[in-house]
Amino acid sequence: MKDALIAKLHDRSAVIGIVGLGYVGLPLVLRFAEAGYRVIGFDIDPAKVEALARGETYIEHIPAAAIASANAAGFTATTDYARAAEADALIICVPTPLNPYREPDLSFVLGTMDALLPHLRPGQIVSLESTTYPGTTDEELKPRIESRGLAVGRDAFVVFSPEREDPGNRDFTTRTIPKVCGGCTPACQEAGLALYGGVIDRVVPVSSTRAAELTKLLENIHRAVNIGLVNEMKIVADRMGIDIHEVIRAAATKPFGFVPYYPGPGLGGHCIPIDPFYLTWKAREYGLNTRFIELAGEVNAAMPDYVVAKVTGALNSVRKAVNGSRILVLGIAYKKNVDDPRESPCVILMEKLRDLGAEIAYSDPHLPVFPKMREHRFDLCSVELTPDSLAAYDCVIVATDHDRFDYAMIRDCAALIVDCRGRYLEPAGHIVKA
Repeated sequence: MKDALIAKLHDRSAVIGIVGLGYVGLPLVLRFAEAGYRVIGFDIDPAKVEALARGETYIEHIPAAAIASANAAGFTATTDYARAAEADALIICVPTPLNPYREPDLSFVLGTMDALLPHLRPGQIVSLESTTYPGTTDEELKPRIESRGLAVGRDAFVVFSPEREDPGNRDFTTRTIPKVCGGCTPACQEAGLALYGGVIDRVVPVSSTRAAELTKLLENIHRAVNIGLVNEMKIVADRMGIDIHEVIRAAATKPFGFVPYYPGPGLGGHCIPIDPFYLTWKAREYGLNTRFIELAGEVNAAMPDYVVAKVTGALNSVRKAVNGSRILVLGIAYKKNVDDPRESPCVILMEKLRDLGAEIAYSDPHLPVFPKMREHRFDLCSVELTPDSLAAYDCVIVATDHDRFDYAMIRDCAALIVDCRGRYLEPAGHIVKA
């Protein structure tokens, strides 16, 4: 089984099935199609499937031309999981959020696996790319696959290979970002390396699926902890009357031993605000409390409240209350220059201000209509920034510092600015750093 699968992966006659056609799955589709594989994409959202069939994109940094090229190469998208039987490889790229108790929610992964199970057959490889706690692949996926009478490592092959997509990053692509891969067995690992070796420039093998799962968590916990540090430093520096962004710029001139991280209104994206809690939850099974990681999470989670306090203070300084004030939030994507709103702290900030009675609006050139989100809802469209529209708001918050904003016009026309991103270097009476 293994040798036949690897031969098909090497000669590109293997059919690749990718489940979940979002910010992780769709770039993988394009890469495998570009490399000459026939690709089937699976998604539960008919609108995505229909858009792809028309050659349209729904992710800003992925051009429609790339979708059209994949279609011409034989790519098809479907909501019919029965077609999983056609695939030699099934790559799962679905969300792994937290539940209301800040515990791992594997419902998307397990629901997807259960939907695929009736259609599994001997000779397939299943790869999980969704970020999760160590043990998920071994404890949840492997037993389900074996319940079909398939011996993992002999009849079917299972690996964990964490996604490393960075939407909007022009310096690295799906092909050039090294790919970590760990298998349930040596045979699984060999098949996994063949799966990704044909489309990724460098594949990094690790000893187990658990090591691969923890690798992904370490990468994002590293960022979460360091961002938590600078967010706490921001509060200290502000109290001392020091601009933390000036300090970071100065520290970054040291050519060794320092990596700059930047504060903001909180953590966003599909990984950094969530991944640490996957590890802290699993660590409790081993009688461990990850105090350092949890403290960083507390600091980062408190940032929207810190910004609200800054907005309140700024409005008070001009004899206005939050209640009844018109507040414009600039940027609702979780980071600059992308259309990705997942876990964006800007949306939490909007909700907190709305709950205090503010009249909320937003402007984001990458998100013209407030997107559908699992936990947040606003019936809003992006405000076009003009001198007149800016002047109509009591306060403007720089929440996500997209390059397409005209910061000089914003500075000159807004009555009051709360800058969460250190965009304004020169102090001004109407600009408050947050």
